[in-house]
Formats: sequence, C-alpha cells, structure tokens
Amino acid sequence: MPAFSGKHYYTVDEKGRLMIPASFREILSTHYSPRLYITNAAFDRCLHIYPYEEWAKLEEKVRGLPRMLEEVRFFMRRVIASAQECAFDKQGRLLIPAAQREDANIKGDVVIVGQIEKIEIWDRKEWDGVVDLSSIDRKTVEERLAAYGL
Repeated sequence: MPAFSGKHYYTVDEKGRLMIPASFREILSTHYSPRLYITNAAFDRCLHIYPYEEWAKLEEKVRGLPRMLEEVRFFMRRVIASAQECAFDKQGRLLIPAAQREDANIKGDVVIVGQIEKIEIWDRKEWDGVVDLSSIDRKTVEERLAAYGL
C-alpha cells in the first residue's frame, strides 16, 4: 500500500475549501474507497484526513479500549466526536467544516503533510513552530528515535 509522504503548501479559500495535492488524490483514488474522514488531531493543533479504510481501523482500536479511562474519553471527545465524512468536489478540493478550521486555527496558508496512513493539515505558522529545531531537545529526541532504529 503506498504511503502518504511529503509536504505541500496551499491556501484555504474564503469558503473553507482546500486543494489536496494531486499525488495524495492519486493514492486515494487508486488504493482506497472514495470515503474520507476529517477530524481534529488528539494533541496537536491540526486536522487529520483518513481514508475510510484507515478510519475503520482506528475505530476498531477505539472500540476495544476501556472507556472508564480518562485518556480514552479525551480521545473520543476530541477525535471521534469531531470526525465528519467528507469528499472531493470536481476540482479536487475538500470543504473543511468551519468548526474544524477554528479548532486548528486554519485561516489561509496551510501545510498539507503526508503521514503514511493519513494526511495532516496545519496552519502554516503552527507548522513552522512545530518543526522548529530550537523547540526540541535534539539529543533526547535522537536517542529515543535511535532506540526504535530510526
């Protein structure tokens, strides 16, 4: 199964529509059903787009989690509750619901990022802050990733 990878810079129009990169649309159209889900990220201020098949896997994992745990309830309230089915228009754009644009602070310039099984949408300024090397403890991060063989 091909993976979503790469980052692309786009702009959300005044109606909340966003062009999805052609390479991502190609993967979606040839390897997945046309159903997509858009939702808030659990801990980052961005949005996630899941092909239906990947969304179904996530739902199945969540179904098996103990709902008395605070972190599970948080995840369900933040991610599952905000999820909406969406589809491309004839021009290859997605309409991002207003509530989700507000939650992710998406107003204009965005970065669309491939994350293997899903796509992330970030406000450009938010993305620049997240990937700023000065914002992390590089030595600790490198050591932790090395433990995973990365």
